[in-house]
Amino acid sequence: MFLGALSFAYFSKSLSGSYMKSTITQLERRFDIPSYLIGVIDGSFEIGNLLVIAFVSYFGAKLHRPKIIAMGCVLMSIGTFIIALPHFIIGRYEFETSVRWKINSTNSPAPCPKSSQAALSQGSDLSGVPNTSCEGESNLSMWIYVLLGNVLRGVGETPVQPLGISYIDDFASQENAALYVGCVQTISVVGPVFGYLLGSMCAKIYVDIGFVNMDTITIGPSDARWVGAWWLGYIIAGFLTLLSAVPFWFLPRSLPLGQRGAERCSPERASFIKDSPLLENKYPVDQPTGFLEMAKDFIPTLRILLGNPMYLIYLCVTIIQLNSLIGMVTYKPKYIEQHFGQSASKANFLMGVINIPAVALGMFSGGLCMKKLKLSLMGAARTDRLPFHKPSALSAACNSACVCPGSGWDPVCGEDGVTYVSPCLAGCTSSAGSGTNTVFSNCSCVGPAGNLTARTGQCLHRDDCDRVFPYFLALSVITSFIISLGGTPGYMLLIRCIEPELKSLALGFHALATRTLAGIPAPIYFGAIIDTTCLKWGRKRCGGIGACRIYNTAAYRIAYLGLTLSLRSVSFLVCIPGFIVLRRQMRREQRKAAQRALANGGAEMEALGEGEAAPKPCAERSRHQGADRETHL
Repeated sequence: MFLGALSFAYFSKSLSGSYMKSTITQLERRFDIPSYLIGVIDGSFEIGNLLVIAFVSYFGAKLHRPKIIAMGCVLMSIGTFIIALPHFIIGRYEFETSVRWKINSTNSPAPCPKSSQAALSQGSDLSGVPNTSCEGESNLSMWIYVLLGNVLRGVGETPVQPLGISYIDDFASQENAALYVGCVQTISVVGPVFGYLLGSMCAKIYVDIGFVNMDTITIGPSDARWVGAWWLGYIIAGFLTLLSAVPFWFLPRSLPLGQRGAERCSPERASFIKDSPLLENKYPVDQPTGFLEMAKDFIPTLRILLGNPMYLIYLCVTIIQLNSLIGMVTYKPKYIEQHFGQSASKANFLMGVINIPAVALGMFSGGLCMKKLKLSLMGAARTDRLPFHKPSALSAACNSACVCPGSGWDPVCGEDGVTYVSPCLAGCTSSAGSGTNTVFSNCSCVGPAGNLTARTGQCLHRDDCDRVFPYFLALSVITSFIISLGGTPGYMLLIRCIEPELKSLALGFHALATRTLAGIPAPIYFGAIIDTTCLKWGRKRCGGIGACRIYNTAAYRIAYLGLTLSLRSVSFLVCIPGFIVLRRQMRREQRKAAQRALANGGAEMEALGEGEAAPKPCAERSRHQGADRETHL
C-alpha cells in the first residue's frame, strides 16, 4: 500500500515538474522575460527544497514519515494553484503587432502608414514611447507569483523522496528493495510523459480562449508570440497532487520486520560500515524521541556521513551530471522549437512520447538487472535558419515611404521565401482577410518587381529540418536510455554504503547538495548563455526588452549542446577516483576478514555449532562473517 501511495505521489510531483518545463516558452512570452529569468523561476523549486530538506530528512526519519509526506503533498498542491493565479488577475494577453483590425470588418488599416500620425493611430510604437494604456497598471510583475508558487512546491516536495525511499528500504527485503526503488523511479519518469503531453495539449489552446474572438488572432501555435493556455495544466496538476496526499494519512508509522530484520545487515553493507558507538541501537523506529535530543546529535551525525569517501565522490559525480541533465532537459523543448522549426505543442509532445519512455525503460532496466544479476556495490557502480538582418539594416529604399517601427516584431512570409520583420517593412500597402488568413498585397520589398504578396507568420524552410530531425530524435532516445540505466544502481550504491540510521540524512543531504549546486544554478546559466545568441528581442507593451523572438540557431546549437557535453565529460573523469576508492576499500575489507577468520576460526566454529539464530548489529556481524564475505564479493 505504501509503495502504491508513494508511486502516485511521485507521479503527481513529476507531472507537475515536467509541466513546468513544458511551459517555459509560454511563460517567457506571457510575462515578456528573458531565458535567464525563466531559469530563476525554474530554479526556485530547488530553493524551496533547500530551505527545509536537511531538517526534514533528519528529523522526519524519527517521526511519522507517511503523515509528513502527506503534508508535503498538500503544500505542493497549494503552490501549483498559486502558479496559475496570475492568469486570473492579469489582463488579457496583447501580443505586439502592427495590424489593428476594425470590428465587424475584413479590411484593416494600411500596414504601410505614410506618416507618423497614421502609425500612431494604429497603435505602433515608433520610438519606444510607452503605451498610454499602461497608466495605472500595477508595478508588481506577475511572474513573482509563479516564482513564489514554485518555491512552495519545492518545500512540499522535500519529504517525498528521502522519507519515502528510506521507508521502503527499512521494511522491504534487501533483494526486493532495489526492485521497489526501481518501480518508484520508473513511475516518477512516467509522470513526465503525461506532464509533457498535458503541456502539448495546453500549448495548442490560446491563452485567453473563451474571452477573445479567435478570428481576430493573427498568430498561430508556431509563431514566436503565441502563448498557450499554460494556466490550465497547473490547475489539473494541483488537483492530482492534492489527491495523492490522501492515502498517506491512513498509513502506519512503521511496518513489522519479521524475518526481514536479519537481512538488513548484509555482509556487503557491513564491510562498508565502520563501528560507530554514536549510532548503535540509537533511536528505534517506534521510540518517541525529543526534538532537543535529536538536534544535539545532528552535527556529529552529519560529520560521520561526510567522512565516507565513497559518499563524497558519488555526490560530486551526481552534481556535475545533474548540471548537464537539468540544463539540457529545461531548454530541450525550446531547442527543438528554435533549431528544427517545431511548435511548442509538438516539441512537448515529442518529449513526452519519445524521450521520457526511454528514460523510464532505462531506470527500470537498471533496477531489474540488479535483482536478476545480484550485482554487488562494485557492479552497481559500473552501471552508471531564417534569413534575418539586424534592426539597423531593416530600412531600405523599397520601404522608405513607410513610417515603420524598428523595434516591433510582426513577421510575414513573402512570396519570395524571405521572412520580413513586419508587413510595414515589407512595404505592403494593403491587406485582406482576417486572423491567420491575412494576405498583404502590393509589397514593394517582396520580389524583384516589388508587387508580390505576403502572409502572416514566418517562412518555414522545413525540408532540411524535417530530413535531419528524425536522426536527432533517434540519438536523443538512445542517449536518454543509456544515461538512465545507472539511475537505480546509483541510488542503491548510495544507501548501501552508509549506516542504516543515516539513510534518510544521506538521501536528504544528497538532494540538498544537488539542488544547491545543480538544480538552482543550471537553468540560470544555461538560460543566460542562450540569451547571448538572441538576434531579435521583443518589446514590452509598456516599454523595455521582452522575450527573444528569434535566435542565431548555429550559435544556439554550439552553446546548448557544447555546454551539455562538457559537463558530462567532466563527470566521467570524476568517476575514476570513485572506482579506485571503492575497489581499494573492498579489497581492504576482504583482507581484514580473512585475517579475522584465521585468528578466530575456533570461536566461529563453536558459534556455528550452537546454531545462533538471533541477528546481530551490523558492526558486530561484520566481525563474524569473514569466511563468506570474500566469496560473496
